[in-house]
Amino acid sequence: MKTQGFLDQLLKTAQQSLGGGTLDGLLENKAPVRQEAPQQQEKRGVLGTDFLNADFGKGALAGGALGLLLGNKKVRKHAGKIALYGGVAAVGVLAYKAYGEYRKQQGQPNVEPQTVDRLPPPQAEQHSQAILKALVAAAKADGHIDGHEREVIEGEFTRIDSDPQLRQWLHAELEKPLDPAEVASAATTPEIASEMYLASLLAADEQSYMERAYLDELARQLKIDDALKAQLEQQLQQAKGQ
Repeated sequence: MKTQGFLDQLLKTAQQSLGGGTLDGLLENKAPVRQEAPQQQEKRGVLGTDFLNADFGKGALAGGALGLLLGNKKVRKHAGKIALYGGVAAVGVLAYKAYGEYRKQQGQPNVEPQTVDRLPPPQAEQHSQAILKALVAAAKADGHIDGHEREVIEGEFTRIDSDPQLRQWLHAELEKPLDPAEVASAATTPEIASEMYLASLLAADEQSYMERAYLDELARQLKIDDALKAQLEQQLQQAKGQ
């Protein structure tokens, strides 16, 4: 299962649909993000604009498959956030910057950034799968995804990547009950935990009581303390302001 390519395309589709830019030039000393060849994008099937004709949420799905996942109102509210992201490595850049600042505050030595583009394939897959798991779970935190919507979302996922193993995994993630402890179990390092919490912030509405409660419990399960939470939230707010 190649989660990284799927997640990259999911985030980039939202960026393209919203007409937004990427994080290029936003962060200093960022890790380079690998670019795909056009034939690779074509092979995976970049989501076109005809998804607007889907029998769900007609008229305002600005954000492609990610828009379907997050819901129309949330996409409109969080369009600035979503448009920032050019791929999964960009999420890692923000998370590692926040984690580095946190370690500095704690008087701990700096760590070498381990963003997805710098990792060997097995570790990159682990990172990407954990981020996608967190993204899907946070999108379910407000309870807006019913059975019909899950079918439509899965159909749009298939447009991006038709890998049957990936489809089966995504189906299972959409169907399972929301459990912050189960989501957090995918975080095998503090760095991955930071990426997962940042991805959850991207998908959730912090102003919603249900979603804020989910984020707080997820942070507890990820063993992210208040100081690190503040750094991650600050990084995302700064990125939105660019």
